[in-house]
Amino acid sequence: MRIERIETLVCHARMRNWVFIKVITDTPGLFGWGEATLEWHTRSIVGAVEDLSQLLIGEDPTRPEHLWQMMWRQHFWHGGDIVRATAISGIDIALWDIVGKQLGVPCHKLWGGPVRDYIRLYCHLGGGNLESFYETPVDNAKQFADLAHEAVAAGFTAFKSMAVPPTMPIEGLRPVKAAEACVAAMREAVGDSIDIMVDCHARPSPAMGMRFAKALDPYGLYFFEEPCWPENIAGLAAINAAVTTPIATGERLTHLAAFRDLFEARGCEICQMDITHCGGFTEARRIAALAEAHRIALAPHNPQGPVSTAASLEFGFSQPSYIICESVHEDVPWRRDVVQEGFAVEPAGRIVRPNTRPGLGIEINEDEVRKHPFQQEIAQRVFYRDGSVGDW
Repeated sequence: MRIERIETLVCHARMRNWVFIKVITDTPGLFGWGEATLEWHTRSIVGAVEDLSQLLIGEDPTRPEHLWQMMWRQHFWHGGDIVRATAISGIDIALWDIVGKQLGVPCHKLWGGPVRDYIRLYCHLGGGNLESFYETPVDNAKQFADLAHEAVAAGFTAFKSMAVPPTMPIEGLRPVKAAEACVAAMREAVGDSIDIMVDCHARPSPAMGMRFAKALDPYGLYFFEEPCWPENIAGLAAINAAVTTPIATGERLTHLAAFRDLFEARGCEICQMDITHCGGFTEARRIAALAEAHRIALAPHNPQGPVSTAASLEFGFSQPSYIICESVHEDVPWRRDVVQEGFAVEPAGRIVRPNTRPGLGIEINEDEVRKHPFQQEIAQRVFYRDGSVGDW
């Protein structure tokens, strides 16, 4: 069996363009699905996949580790930049899907079988914009409380929000108090039995991240995500050491060595590697082993499309340190027209049982994908009150 060709299918889904990867073999009817969605870089990803395909045509698709090494090492420029790493990830996921289909087993059984009976899902409430935090703080806090109620009513026992506003490198109490009001409103709305996570989106400086972390520490957050830039490992480690709330990061790290440095500094308690960006299943398994050695939990970043979700769940059923999965199932009303999934979400508790179909257990309706062709994503811009550029 050999790889005959590699195709990309782009599907516009409101906030982002899903980039599906289809690795087709010379065995009739045998192909694998991957995903390489990267917001605002869709054209670059499609080109990178085409470049990488030149290494793989004619190769045996059941050797994903060997082919991963080829993709990472044989273009001279090692695959650590986000575009190339994402393209490698999408292809790697598709290769493992082929292996599972050839053997007739779900992917998680390729890596030792299920280590748990179910995986809990959490949803993302979104977040207020800069103006709402400062101009209508009471209404903003109420909005977060209302969204929290809706998440619990939908069956979720955990949710995340962006309850921290963008800030300049140093600001006073105003943004800190605004964030605290939002988190207090959510905690009062849902009580202590629901797990609340707050995502800073790496917007704050280490100094402001420390202020936010300490202010929100009394509210018992499940985790506090990216309180400063992920490149600032020393800042993350200082914040992690200063509060009882577990710090989470990793979605923007793209290779094993970056996670090694993060873990050695104890920059987090929750590893949020993104399987569609960190090198696919092949590299994610190495990162997971490293996390296990440091007793760091896994909660992968997963706001992308349906192949990414299937991959995150397959991975989770094989990893002892995996604790929860980010879930996006209602992003577009036609999502279920595009994909048939091998898992079902149980409404009570929003949990997922193991997939029993081969590979990732999914089927993509290519005709439906073509109904939603590429559209340019809307540029997301953040400016501080003085007009200087902030982090989105």
